[in-house]
Amino acid sequence: MKRSVLLLAGVALACTSATFALAAPEDLLPPGFGNAPPPPPPPPAPTPTPRASGGNPAPSPGPAPGASGNSGSSSTPVIQPLPGIGEEPPAARGSRVALPDGFPSLAELEAMEPDEIDQVLGLTPKYDIPPGARRSMEKVGVLSSAEGGFHSRSFAGQPARLVEAALQAAKGPMISRWGHILLRRVLASRLDAPEGMDPAGFAAMRASALNAMGEETVARALVQDVDGSNYNRALADAAMESYLATGDILGMCPVARLQPLLREDGEWEMIQGLCLAYDGQVRSGERRLQKVLGTQMAPTIDVRLAQRFAGAAGEGRRAVNIEWDGVEDLTPWRFGLARALGADIPESLRRPGQQPELDIAEVQIPASPLLDRIKAANVAAERGIFSAAAMVDLYSLLYASELYDAGAKDPARQLRAAYAAADVAQRIAAMRSLWTANPGYGSQVLTAYAAARIEPSEALEDDAGELIASMLTAGLDRNAMRWSGVVEDGSLGWALLSLARPAGSASVSASAVENFADVSDRKARFLLAGLAGLGRLSDGDARNIASNLGTSLDRTGPWRAKIERAAATDNAALVALLAGVGMQGQTWAGMTPRQLYTIVRALDQVGLSAEARMIAAEAVARG
Repeated sequence: MKRSVLLLAGVALACTSATFALAAPEDLLPPGFGNAPPPPPPPPAPTPTPRASGGNPAPSPGPAPGASGNSGSSSTPVIQPLPGIGEEPPAARGSRVALPDGFPSLAELEAMEPDEIDQVLGLTPKYDIPPGARRSMEKVGVLSSAEGGFHSRSFAGQPARLVEAALQAAKGPMISRWGHILLRRVLASRLDAPEGMDPAGFAAMRASALNAMGEETVARALVQDVDGSNYNRALADAAMESYLATGDILGMCPVARLQPLLREDGEWEMIQGLCLAYDGQVRSGERRLQKVLGTQMAPTIDVRLAQRFAGAAGEGRRAVNIEWDGVEDLTPWRFGLARALGADIPESLRRPGQQPELDIAEVQIPASPLLDRIKAANVAAERGIFSAAAMVDLYSLLYASELYDAGAKDPARQLRAAYAAADVAQRIAAMRSLWTANPGYGSQVLTAYAAARIEPSEALEDDAGELIASMLTAGLDRNAMRWSGVVEDGSLGWALLSLARPAGSASVSASAVENFADVSDRKARFLLAGLAGLGRLSDGDARNIASNLGTSLDRTGPWRAKIERAAATDNAALVALLAGVGMQGQTWAGMTPRQLYTIVRALDQVGLSAEARMIAAEAVARG
């Protein structure tokens, strides 16, 4: 409060209702009114005395009219003009500056918080990092090339319009788990922006694409690699989305304090209030939130959630009731705040399976109920967001928890049996129980390491295909290859292993592919596309098999021309990005053999053969 008074006093001295007076300082007090006595006048210079004739001194002249003398007459006083009276000095008239339009009045300034006055007067700091610690906008990202990321100059020489179009097209879920993992790696790499593209805008597009994929945790790490002073509106929007989806409500505070005018909406105002509260200015934060409520900049439920969150700063003086009556939808703001607060969300608003973006966010917020995270984990694993190891860790939490009954903990016990049961038949039965309870690719991710512990045996030939498919979800191709002596040509296990074999393996016979076509016509088309893309079928065999299966691998188009051009220039990052564009969708029904062939072939050409093999095998397993 003392700081506000001082600021207002300074504003009152500097401002009038319309103008600033910027005249040079002038001493308006007459001599003798200062703190020190005026200096004495200099002594008069001696004047030679003229002499009259005869040597006598000449008489002194008499006093001038009006001067004080011995005659007793009074002198005329000298009056110093008071400030503001009389004509204004020319210097002051020439230095007046008109206030900008919309400058607040003194009454409005008195009603403002200290941080708002700082904004008006331009006193908000522009940096919160010492000059030597500020980061360049080059090589923004999480993964360096030494850590598995792509080369930093991968996009620097590419047309900005091409990269921007690809990033815009790659905003959504992908049909391939391994395609998702590859695209995430591209977007998270430490990359320079293409020439002519704003680096902050490039980071914003990458973070937005990651958010759309459900990778808000990676997006949050990406935006945190940019100093708050370098944010633009697009980057702030992407960052806000990632922070809300991960329950990190205060993550935007550094940006909000440095750039308070970056956005003008209710959520941004509430973030300002929360940041004030957790910066020790609890009352100022509460007043800011109350202002949002009073002006209806945000719905009441949003403000109430923010007020309860601010009250946890330590000096909350009143309880805040969260009433969901009349609320029809669950927005990211409401979901993130409610989960961070541990507030119950009505079942009518939280509909698992119907809100996939919230299902993914559920897994990434540690404050979410464990059973809700378990339910959503299968979707996250199927998409490629969760690894097999992360799934096992999550189920281990459930197994060790004492908060749930035996029925709720049954999936965790089944997973333990899949790993540790003494009998192989019991271990496979436990895996099948998990696959049946949660149909989909996510349950196969969960059992990947358990399947790798099964010793190959001809007695398990009927189970080999599903066990191999489960192992390949985690990239365990070496473990899967141990079954090559067990599976028969033309079986599902044989098809998966023929694609998962490391580079340099022998080619596959056309007759074996045709035998597999009897098992599944659609899977056979994907097998053909994968083998042809990896170069494991001769051109003649590939054409003959394609003709027999009623498909073609030769048709071209704009997307195929671009990815093949990128492969010809050996630009692995651009090939991976364009491959991600080609794998957008919800199910494998949207993938054609021709698309799969193009993707696998281009990836294999630029040295991404491991990813190419896993994508091809996944297509056959899920096709």
